[in-house]
Amino acid sequence: MGGEEVRQAPRPIVSESWQRSLAAQIDPENRTPPVVYRPDDLPGIRESHPLNAVMPLLRDTLVSIADAAMHVMLVTDAEGHILWRDGATRLLVDADRVGLFPGTHWSEDAIGTNAMGTTLAVDAPVQIHSAEHLVRAYHAWTCVAAPVHDPDTGAILGAIDISGPLHTAHPALVQLVSATAQLAENQLRVRLAIADERLRVRNMPHLASLRGAAGALVTPTGRILAGEPYGWWPERITLEEGSDRVMLANGREMLVEPLAEGYLLRTPGPGSSSTPVERPSTALSLRFMGDGAPSVLLNGRPIPLTLRPAEILTALALHPEGLTAEQLALLLYGDDGNQTTVRGEIHRLRALIGADVLRTRPYRLAATVDSDFGAVRQALKAGRAEAALRACSGSLLPRSDAPEIREVRDEIVAGLRRAVLDADDPVLLHTFAGHPLGLTDLEVHDRLVELLPAGDPRRPVVVSRWARLLAE
Repeated sequence: MGGEEVRQAPRPIVSESWQRSLAAQIDPENRTPPVVYRPDDLPGIRESHPLNAVMPLLRDTLVSIADAAMHVMLVTDAEGHILWRDGATRLLVDADRVGLFPGTHWSEDAIGTNAMGTTLAVDAPVQIHSAEHLVRAYHAWTCVAAPVHDPDTGAILGAIDISGPLHTAHPALVQLVSATAQLAENQLRVRLAIADERLRVRNMPHLASLRGAAGALVTPTGRILAGEPYGWWPERITLEEGSDRVMLANGREMLVEPLAEGYLLRTPGPGSSSTPVERPSTALSLRFMGDGAPSVLLNGRPIPLTLRPAEILTALALHPEGLTAEQLALLLYGDDGNQTTVRGEIHRLRALIGADVLRTRPYRLAATVDSDFGAVRQALKAGRAEAALRACSGSLLPRSDAPEIREVRDEIVAGLRRAVLDADDPVLLHTFAGHPLGLTDLEVHDRLVELLPAGDPRRPVVVSRWARLLAE
């Protein structure tokens, strides 16, 4: 570049980067990169960037090393803007002089060959040493960078970089920065798995509402989270913007219905040749079994609830066709029920979950409802005792005296108990014997003592409990 001959050609990754940089009309005599973001802009930009979640990890892993070795750690976004900087305080003044500070743009077409810009250009770890930098101002620096990818889409989120004076170069820096980028991706992958599970739980009522027909829950980016039948679905589908249909690799066409978050795929039914059937976009999850407080999730958001509104929601979930104030008063309070009291309770409940979810005339839930008591009843009806027991964590609203609740509570206990006894399965009986509903059931323990062989390790505990029940 200076017009003199060199004994050795630059590395291919460097010469190719020089060519891209010169094609972008970067001047090797250029002093500093462009400043894109003001200091006041950075806090909001950082907070909304995906890499913000892994900054504690990056600081724990790299900053102490960078500080001791007279380096700075830099983290960019996918376009090459530096968003974060940490490291040796004595070096920050020198870094400021050459534009290595947050808000500056370090892509190849902004400042030429450099580790951050080149790693984003080639999507691989890169070390740029001394005169390998296109711009002469950085010949006194050595830099190592590696890209970080989105575990959902695979797209580059940004780059992690360690930069320092020429004399601080160390061959292990490439491995260190690459390993740290992989650690960041792994942490992002764990966070994605947690978010996926929450999204799946929040939206399973939509899938369950298909009642066994083929369907799938899809993330906003097109990944399949859950589907029926199992094994039918690809890992990901491509969703065309504005399209209400998608063709699977097996040749089946599916309707695409937008949900509050993500999409529901379902098979076209009769009369579905044009527009998908309107479906509730609200998912309401009720967990009312067991000794804990009633738990409600509205599109994944917890709703604080006391016993009385939980009783109303139970009654409405059991009667999806809707109930009048008179019917609801009878179910909750018996013959002494007061419609005025019911209307007041409904008014307070609508303030909690929204008037668009709890409709009137008649009172009904305009949502896809997923309830633990509903799952138990459905499994019992289908003859699946194991699934029913797995879904049941205890009695339905055990503190409730509402006639409707008492009736369903007794129905579930009796039905579950009979299903377990009829199955005559030692594993199922043992599980039920340790369940809150079966701990004091003498008949269950009688049957279990008969079925468990003498050498079974479970037998001593069961026999002890059985003897205590007999004594009582």
